[in-house]
Amino acid sequence: MSSGYVLDFSDRTFQEFFADAIKVDIYDEKYNHGSGSKANRLRGYWLAESNYNIGMLLEKLLEYWMHKVQMQEIDYDRTDELLYEECLKIVQNLKSENPVENLDALTPNSDEKDFSVLAEAIRQSIEKNEPEQALDRLHTFTIKYIRQLNDNHGIEYNKETPLHSLFGGYIKEIDKKGIIESDMTRRILKSSISVLEAFNDVRNNKSFAHDNPVLNYNESILIFNDISNVIRFLETIEKPKIEEKEVEENWDDLPF
Repeated sequence: MSSGYVLDFSDRTFQEFFADAIKVDIYDEKYNHGSGSKANRLRGYWLAESNYNIGMLLEKLLEYWMHKVQMQEIDYDRTDELLYEECLKIVQNLKSENPVENLDALTPNSDEKDFSVLAEAIRQSIEKNEPEQALDRLHTFTIKYIRQLNDNHGIEYNKETPLHSLFGGYIKEIDKKGIIESDMTRRILKSSISVLEAFNDVRNNKSFAHDNPVLNYNESILIFNDISNVIRFLETIEKPKIEEKEVEENWDDLPF
């Protein structure tokens, strides 16, 4: 990029590529770097954005380049092939620094098919770096997840019970059972009740659940991280119980 160019982009197609690929205006002042050429704006993006976002962009640029190769618009040899493969590894390393720290915690805790489809849709939105578009699905996921926990503990509720009340009932039950050991953990979990109550408002007024202006990207990431962190902790509480139950069931199946 020493000449200031990036691949075969013109100023117009360069801007269109960023808008289509990652929904960013590369001519925003925050990416104005050096001379302001296309190459320098790309460097400006690298300086300003997270590793994950950079990985998403580089992946799209590699897809664009490979398409040009397949259309025989770019010369291609063994050296280029090796470099391409190395770049794909770099992309994966960059994307491993996901903005949602415990995304893998958003895994269904029941075998319900719709639950798995919901979880996959959420993961795809995060992988596309579009958390704001999945806030309503995250809310639905969390309700399903907490309802299942209530079922596991025999806690009664109805379809109208809101998310924060479901969670409050669950916390009260596991505290009564002595599962929570420290007062600090108890305080953190109880504070999450009010957080989940506020999540109801976000779902209703700041997500695609209705015809709303959608919440901004950074606050959406904050919400995703907070919810996934809570679910990760709940998983550590519940997993030993599930494993213990499975062991008991296996012993019951023995023919002696």
